[in-house]
Parts: sequence; C-alpha cells; structure tokens
Amino acid sequence: MEVYFDNSATTKVSPSVQELVVKVMTEDFGNPSSMHLVGVEAEKYIKTAQENIAKTLKVDPKEIYFTSGGTESNNMAIIGSARANQRSGKRILTTAVEHSSVGATMKYLEEEGFEVIYLPVDSFGVVKMEALQEAMTEETILVSIIHVNNEVGAIQPIEEIGTYIKKVNPKVVFHVDAIQSYGKMEIRPKNCKIDLLSVSGHKIHGPKGSGFIYIKKNTKINPIIFGGGQQMGLRSGTENVPGIAGIGQAAKDCYDHLEENVQHITEVKDYMIDALNTLEGVTVNSRKGEAGAPHIVSASFSGVRSEVLLHALEDKGVYISAGSACSSNKPAISSTLKAMGVEKELLDSTVRFSFCEWNTKEEVDYAVEQLQQLLPMLRKYVRR
Repeated sequence: MEVYFDNSATTKVSPSVQELVVKVMTEDFGNPSSMHLVGVEAEKYIKTAQENIAKTLKVDPKEIYFTSGGTESNNMAIIGSARANQRSGKRILTTAVEHSSVGATMKYLEEEGFEVIYLPVDSFGVVKMEALQEAMTEETILVSIIHVNNEVGAIQPIEEIGTYIKKVNPKVVFHVDAIQSYGKMEIRPKNCKIDLLSVSGHKIHGPKGSGFIYIKKNTKINPIIFGGGQQMGLRSGTENVPGIAGIGQAAKDCYDHLEENVQHITEVKDYMIDALNTLEGVTVNSRKGEAGAPHIVSASFSGVRSEVLLHALEDKGVYISAGSACSSNKPAISSTLKAMGVEKELLDSTVRFSFCEWNTKEEVDYAVEQLQQLLPMLRKYVRR
C-alpha cells in the first residue's frame, strides 16, 4: 500500500487542473501582452482566474495579482509594503512561528534598518494577544501574521488581530500568509481588515510555480520585480498563463466543495490523532476538530529521530515530512516547536502528517500499523 501524507508540502494536481493547463500550454499558448487574437485569448484565462479567486474571497478581481508561488507572494507583500511605508516608521510585528519565507524576509529587512518584533505564542502555537497589544504602536507600519502554521496547524485569530491593530493605527498594513489556510477554510479579507494576503497554487491541487497575492485597493506597496510593467506595474514579467489558469481552476474547485472536503479531512485528522494517542511515547502537538487546521497533525516520537522515522515509514510506502519541505531537503530544528515550548528531547523527534480530501481512514490504519511495528525496533538503536 502507498500512502501520501505530505499534502502540506505539495498536493497532487487535480484532473480538471491538469486538463486545463495542458490545453493552455498546447493550444491557447499566446503571450497575454500580444495585441493579436492569440494574445487576447491568453489574456482571457488570466481574467477568468482573477474572477474565480476573487469570488472565493469576496473581493474585486482587480485586487488579485499572480506570482510564482507563496514565497514570492510573501516577499512581495513584506518587502514591498515595508519600503512603501517606511517614511511613517520602521516598526514591524510578526510572530515566532512564521514560515521561512516570512522569517528570512524579516531578517533581510532588519539588515535594511527596520525594527522587527517577533511575538511569542502559547503552547498550542497561537500568538499571545497581550504581547501583540503591548507591541502595537502608532509607529508600526506592518503586521505580518501566518493564518495556519505549516508545521503544527495552529490557527491564528486574524479577525481579532486585524480589528485591534487597525484601531490602534488605521494606516498599518496587515499581511496574512494564507498559504496553508486558503482552500481549507473561508477567508474574508474585508471582515478581517486584511490588506495583503499570500497564497500558493500547489497546496490546493494546482500547479507548482503558481501563486497569487491579494492587494486591497489603495494599499501602499512597491514592486520588487521590474520590467515590462505587467499586472499594473506591480509584478512585471510575462504571465505564467498555464499556471494562472491552473490556480484559478484549483481555487474554484476547492471552494465549490469546501464544506464536504473540510468535513472529510477533519475526520481523517481526528482519527489519526486518536490513533497516535494510543501509541507509547507519542506526543501530539496539534489540536482536534476546529481548534486546529483540518489537515495537519504534528507528533513527537520520543527516542526516535524524525529523519530516521521518515525513512523507515518511506520503506513501508508511507510518505510524511520531518519539517517544512519548503525550507530544504534536510530537516532542521523547528523554531515553531521551540517557540511552543516543546521539550528539548522531542525537538528532533517530531514529524508532520498532512492530509487532503483523497486520503482515507484506511490509510491512517495502515500508517499506524507500520508505526506500531517500527517504533520498538527503532528505539532499540537510539543514540545514548
């Protein structure tokens, strides 16, 4: 049996997306900047994708800009808005549990002279609101918060955060990294006071190399890529029309079936958590039901290094992650787990299981059966 439980790293492209991408690549392959009919046909795919995505967020299609993926969207949002608003101040707030595409970007801005405050989280990975309230000032120009943590599935209270920070400073820019939440839950930027929102296509059964950023009208943001002035000058470069068509279709598919998909994925997640809790020496770092993201389970296995467990399960046809696959192919000690206060001896013994609507409880049974067989053997060889 082969079981793919690494959907937070990437998802399989859906049949409807695959069909559309191939059509755009082989039939409607024009450059959308070309003025002839072939170019005009290509441009229609971009407009359709904007409309599909805008409907899922209840925003204006003109507020959707396409990128190469989540990392570029996060970089564009953070660097672009920080530089555009630095005359008003250089203070930025973020959390200690951000994805590396945010964390590394913040380090870059610190080198440029910006002051970055990393807000602490509780034992569940949720930002401490009192720390946010204490750190938020009128000089704060940007607040960047991950919606769903990519390692443990913690959900941040973005509506509460957005409402509070805008009350303190209506001009502050609020950026939300929604790469692990988009397609898994309803997101309403206007209700949450969000100015910038990042999404990646390959997390929702779309193609790799596709992403988008929602930019609220009149938000001050500078481009970080220059050239031919495509996408209103905010993101130059010939548009990746097959990728854009693909992410637009994937977004539509996700939200056309959101309720039933989320219910199924949550059931699989909770089933996995219950099963893991029956195993000796296992600590689950994710929460059941709606308290956590529907698709992520982080678990620590005492006495077994995460990389060893990953490859042992791989030999049995079960594919998981030993951390964020977006950072590198070599697992590192998680800053998220550290910030949550996970015991030191478990930091290098933690793996992630992540699900999509195509996973089943039968697959969970198989994976847990393999764990029951592997763990006693692996613990015999633990380094002392």
